Amino acid sequence: MKRPIISPSILSANFAHLADDMKMVNESDADWVHIDIMDGVFVPNISFGFPVLKYVAELTTKPLDVHLMIVQPEKFIPEVKALGAEIMNVHFEACPHLHRVIQQIKEAGMKPAVTINPATPVSFLKDIIKDVYMVLLMSVNPGFGGQKFIENTIDKVKELRELIEVSGSHALIEIDGGVNLETGKRLVEAGADVLVAGSAIFNAPDPIKMTKEMKNL
Repeated sequence: MKRPIISPSILSANFAHLADDMKMVNESDADWVHIDIMDGVFVPNISFGFPVLKYVAELTTKPLDVHLMIVQPEKFIPEVKALGAEIMNVHFEACPHLHRVIQQIKEAGMKPAVTINPATPVSFLKDIIKDVYMVLLMSVNPGFGGQKFIENTIDKVKELRELIEVSGSHALIEIDGGVNLETGKRLVEAGADVLVAGSAIFNAPDPIKMTKEMKNL
C-alpha cells in the first residue's frame, strides 16, 4: 500500500511563532501545507486573509493546498494563484456553477479540488468527478479546528473510492477533520490518499515524529 500524502493544517499553528512552525513543517515528512480560508459567512468563523498567507507562502518549501470555505470562491482565483498555490479547493455547497469554477481554476494553472460537507452525499459528485484533481471529504463540520471525527466518513471514503474507480477518474481522496493516528489508519485502509492534520501534528510533543508516524500509516 502506498503511503498517504500528509498535509498539515496551519489553522492549528502558533501564529506568534509562525516562522518556527513553518520551519518544522519544511523539515518534516509533510508533503503539502493545508491552508483553510474562512469568511464567517459560509462557515461560522474567520481564519486569515491573503496578506497573512503571503508570508506563509514565503516561509514554506512545500506545495500549498488551499481550501476556501467561503462564498463565491471563484472571485479569489487570482489571489490564490498569486500565492503560488498548487491546489485550489472549493466547496460543492458554495458553487452553484461548480463546473465553471473548476474550469476557471484549471485555466489559472492550478489543480482543481472540490470539498463536500459531512451531510452532503458522495453521489452528488457523479457529474464532476472526472474533472477534479482531488475530492476533500470533511470529517467534521467546517469552521473550527479540534473537532471530533464523524465516524460515517469511513463509509463515505469507501463510497467515493468506488465512484472514482467506476467513473475512470483519477481523483485523490483527501480527509480533513479529527485526523490522528487512529482515525488516519482507518481512513487509509478505507481508500484515502491525503490526510489533513492540524491539532494532531502541531499540538504533539514532537510534531516531526508525529508527521513521520502519519506518513507511515
